[in-house]
Amino acid sequence: MWASPRMMNLLALLIAAAAVLACVAGAASWMARRPLFTIKTIRVEPAPAPASDQVEPFRHVSAATIHAEAVPRILATTRNSFFTVNLETVRRAIEGVAWVRRAQVRREWPDRLVVTIEEHRVLGVWDDGRLVNTYGELFAANPAEAEEDNGALPELSGPAGSERDVASRYLDFKRWLAKLSLVPDQVTLTPRYAWSLHVANDTAEGLTIDLGRERDANTVPERIGRMIGAWPQLVANWPRLTLVDLRYPNGLALRAEGLRFADEAARPASKGAARPTTPRTVVPKKPSRPARANRT
Repeated sequence: MWASPRMMNLLALLIAAAAVLACVAGAASWMARRPLFTIKTIRVEPAPAPASDQVEPFRHVSAATIHAEAVPRILATTRNSFFTVNLETVRRAIEGVAWVRRAQVRREWPDRLVVTIEEHRVLGVWDDGRLVNTYGELFAANPAEAEEDNGALPELSGPAGSERDVASRYLDFKRWLAKLSLVPDQVTLTPRYAWSLHVANDTAEGLTIDLGRERDANTVPERIGRMIGAWPQLVANWPRLTLVDLRYPNGLALRAEGLRFADEAARPASKGAARPTTPRTVVPKKPSRPARANRT
């Protein structure tokens, strides 16, 4: 090789190229550390709403909050330079701020980061005190802040890992019951995976609706549909309902303030005995009993 002028020239060229690259890398590294390229601005902007091109203004997140809570963590864990800043580290730090669901970070020449943030949209409060967003995800934030925009939050509960199912069913119940001008304020999935919900009405304890276990995809919609179909007759006869039990295959049972069995109402009260005031649950057995709703 040493006797070949061609090989010697090639080797010299490679050495020169490596030297040039080293000089360029050194210069680039030196320039990257200059104050000229230090990140001076982090611009925070809202992401478009899901399934929409419209950008909604922030409700709970602000640039001041991001700067106060995330920037110190960013500076402590990554180099504050346009060329060397770790965008993944910045993203994780910003997503650690309350009410931030997702963040996207990009550089903007010569000294700026642009952060696009999707806020949590609160749906309700979980039974452990955390909030539930519209995706059925739990997150930690101050419920009082959410209630400033949404009013009293519905209470949702269920076994661990069921948050998405409960959130989805809450939206279903809200849509179905809107036909009756009712809004659920509690939705519960029991450890046995039975559904129940609660709505406010004219009674002190409100109305509880028991739906039982969801045996297939049609179980819950069919049972709610049965109640909706019977609702005009129910409220016409028993306007102060406190319980509607829909776990029966072809009917329903109910409890209402002042509700009595037909034979109990006809029986004369004993002298000096107080009239019973505890509502009774009526199981649909005989059509002649007034608590039995028509089959639907």
